[in-house]
Amino acid sequence: MGLYGMMRTGVSGMAAQSNRLSTVADNIANSSTNGYKRAKAEFSSLVLPSSGGSYNSGGVTTSIRYEISKSGPLQYTTSGTDLAIEGGGFFVVEGSNGQPFLTRAGSFVPNSQGELVNAAGYKLMGYSYANGNPAVTANGFAGLETVSIAQSDLIATPSANGSVTGNLPADAEVVTAPTPGSNDPNAEFTKKTSVVVYDTLGNKRLMDVYMTKTAAGGPPPTTTWEVAVFDRENADPASGSFPYASSAESPSPLSTTTLVFDANGELTGGTPSMTFDVPPASVGQSFTLDMSSLTQLASDFDVKAEVDGNAPSAIDSVEIAEDGTIFAQYADGSMRALYRIPLANVQSPDQLNVITGNVFSESADSGGVQLGFAGTGGLGKVTAGAVERSNVDIATELTDMIEAQRNYTANSKSFQTGSELMELLVNLKR
Repeated sequence: MGLYGMMRTGVSGMAAQSNRLSTVADNIANSSTNGYKRAKAEFSSLVLPSSGGSYNSGGVTTSIRYEISKSGPLQYTTSGTDLAIEGGGFFVVEGSNGQPFLTRAGSFVPNSQGELVNAAGYKLMGYSYANGNPAVTANGFAGLETVSIAQSDLIATPSANGSVTGNLPADAEVVTAPTPGSNDPNAEFTKKTSVVVYDTLGNKRLMDVYMTKTAAGGPPPTTTWEVAVFDRENADPASGSFPYASSAESPSPLSTTTLVFDANGELTGGTPSMTFDVPPASVGQSFTLDMSSLTQLASDFDVKAEVDGNAPSAIDSVEIAEDGTIFAQYADGSMRALYRIPLANVQSPDQLNVITGNVFSESADSGGVQLGFAGTGGLGKVTAGAVERSNVDIATELTDMIEAQRNYTANSKSFQTGSELMELLVNLKR
């Protein structure tokens, strides 16, 4: 059995080095594949029991490992939907059969339905903001859906909140005539500004905001201002202001409130916010205007307003933040959160099952998949406009190739020597 065992051992060594050369060839072929993880052949000895002074040669067994936990270098691109992960974690993608997988290959582009798809055809998955701020499902894929940024969708978001900031002039005269809150044709006011809000259809509605200094005195020294809001559409055609037409669908004013400032010009009293229905009232679109940041100092009238909502517009571009939030920027310049991309991880990433297309699935040895948002629980951050390259080093692969070639040749010599000795043994009887 000695010569036969020697030949089998030589064959075992050649097979092992052949496997190693196969991984080297695969690595070199995929050295430019985004998200590819290097394969390597690891050997362990196969020992057969020996007895009676004879040695039974064993051989070598091969196991293939993938360096999944080793990150590749980042390459920056000009595409905002190319994604890379700086740190640990994987993107969750969906195959054609609806099965979720993990991947680091983040070269995503929209398909004909607006879904983000990578080069292998796997669709990116995330949590939608359609029902409010998403929460992650820590131990499963429930709640995830395919990320879609369809360019044809028109989105109109009604205004719900706004704010007015700035300064009211402290040296303004007190108005003693009818104030705007009375909607009198002879009403007088101190200052006026206008705020654009969007109704449920995305129409722009101009709200006239009158600010009138109505009282000053003390002790303690205080100043009172009246704030009244009117719908510009109801303004008198001749004067462009008072009196504003009034109805149950659009009362005039829409709302009034008072602001009280102390001697230091700080807002200390009154009601610094007002809530009213954007006309028509039957739609029930409630809007809140916050004025808590106003001051009354010895300076000019200078106020600015910010209001949420947007007119009907299509998605113009997409921006992806480090925390994985996908924002749609519309043609009018407004932005809205669409999805938040989770990252997945397992206890032993190198034990994941490797599947065609640079994707991985959970195995018995890898541990269960855990999901979280970027920057939490040891997960990395999402970098937009970049892709992770292969973690293959060509110099290392060429070195391994030469070493495997030499080892293969040496093992073939063992087999050849055994074959020659066997031939000699057979020819002894001749």
